[in-house]
Amino acid sequence: MTQSNSTGHLFVGGKVFLHAKQPGLETEPQFGNALYIRNGTIEHAGFEGDDAISKRRAAGAVVHSLHGRTILPGFIDGHIHLLRLGQSLSKAALDHCENLDDVRKAIKDHAIANPDEPRILCKGWMRHMCQPLASVIDDLDPRPIYIDSKDLHTDIDAENLKDPEGGKIERDADGKPTGAFEEAAVFTIIWPFLASVATKKDREDWIRSSVQTYNGSGYTGAIDMAMEEQAWETLLDMRKKEPLSFRLAAYWLIRPSSSEADCVSQVDRAIEIHKALSAEKSPDLHVVGIKIICDGIVDACTAYMSEPYLKGASSGEPFWDSELLKTIVRKADGANLQVALHAIGDAAIGMAVDALSTCSPKNRHRIEHLELASAQDAKRLGELGITASIQPVHADPWILRAWPSLLGHRCERAFPYREFSDGGAPLALGSDSPTSPWDVMGNVYVATTRKSYRNSKYDEVVNYNFRLGICESVVAASQGSAKSVFWDNRLGSLEPGKIADLTIWDMEWEADKLVKAAIKETWFNGEQVWTA
Repeated sequence: MTQSNSTGHLFVGGKVFLHAKQPGLETEPQFGNALYIRNGTIEHAGFEGDDAISKRRAAGAVVHSLHGRTILPGFIDGHIHLLRLGQSLSKAALDHCENLDDVRKAIKDHAIANPDEPRILCKGWMRHMCQPLASVIDDLDPRPIYIDSKDLHTDIDAENLKDPEGGKIERDADGKPTGAFEEAAVFTIIWPFLASVATKKDREDWIRSSVQTYNGSGYTGAIDMAMEEQAWETLLDMRKKEPLSFRLAAYWLIRPSSSEADCVSQVDRAIEIHKALSAEKSPDLHVVGIKIICDGIVDACTAYMSEPYLKGASSGEPFWDSELLKTIVRKADGANLQVALHAIGDAAIGMAVDALSTCSPKNRHRIEHLELASAQDAKRLGELGITASIQPVHADPWILRAWPSLLGHRCERAFPYREFSDGGAPLALGSDSPTSPWDVMGNVYVATTRKSYRNSKYDEVVNYNFRLGICESVVAASQGSAKSVFWDNRLGSLEPGKIADLTIWDMEWEADKLVKAAIKETWFNGEQVWTA
């Protein structure tokens, strides 16, 4: 780690991204070639010939030659799950699998390589690979096997569990659990269970691993979108004894319930935590609001649509009654909490916009995902000042191959980011890790090309007319995410007076070449915390 220096650090010999305040599709980047930081603060961003730079060089600032590389702000992931990210780093990866044989081999190989693990944890399963049945993997290992958000072999007594509100435990014709848990069953049963059987040391190690991994990917902060008791307790304990080179704003997860009293109680808990550790007391770790999941996902036909899916007569169901949703978001808004609503299907998005329209825009509320927004609702986001929290990696054509058979012509509305931006909606760009890759430039690549980052040989382009510009995407992944949680006065851009969180890249500023961009250094609070 490069320590702070009383004479400061001067970066020259490359490019310095000068913040574009309202970038659009065609906005060209503006670059300087010199940056000076001291005592954790950016003091000057401009050019080597500037008087301020000449004076600092003469005063003995430590000079860092960029060798033609590019300085960008420290990135802030607009949507992550921090604890589960750390846990996932040691999971068996199934992303490459195409069929059941591939899945079985990946799980078996991981089980053999990790004989001391009490459970086999996997990630990256998708429905096209195989059916979510415990029976297809029962013979692989005597230990419980968990695959991403689908539990295919569990040591929870699922036979005696009822379906939670907003969720489902899949069962066969005889009523016996198949091993698959859907939607709210995942975050009300599986997530708490896995967190409870982990030790405190496990949770601390997962958080450290997440921070190290994210620093090495160009991130200096993030927004957690499903904070709960055990993760929060762990973070608070770590805060007391060790500094983390990472800033985290968190949204408290509100579990679906038809009981207004239960929902209000959950919001009261979020308010209590928000007040106990405010942004003023702890600017780099605090709960900013609540997160509510309004519907499911397209691939499982659980995203709430205005028309039925092509397979079956269902259009999906909302996880919340619309009037109860309005009551809960108004309560949070009245306590000056921010509200984040997960909404993927067009009907869920309409319901989410309706709910947030009853709240104050000054609290910078947001909608997550927004995968199939109607043109009308895309426009309403900007009119109401609602942040469009988007994850372009979810728009990767490689993982959308099943959509035409489920949605038909409605695929033409998939991920209409251009309409969000043109309509004036603030953009915050994130990854949704660990469910998706968290490579910053991979995310920007998909946003700007609408091509596949996961499979470079796949030539399909999804709705190129909805693409974003490079400047637009880079700003959304830094300043945009910062602004969404009121961090924009001190983070998100390389402007004098802001905290010296920055990243150094070996890259070319062309959309098709972004996948080759390489992070070389990450600086947090004026100190180098990661180098290639």
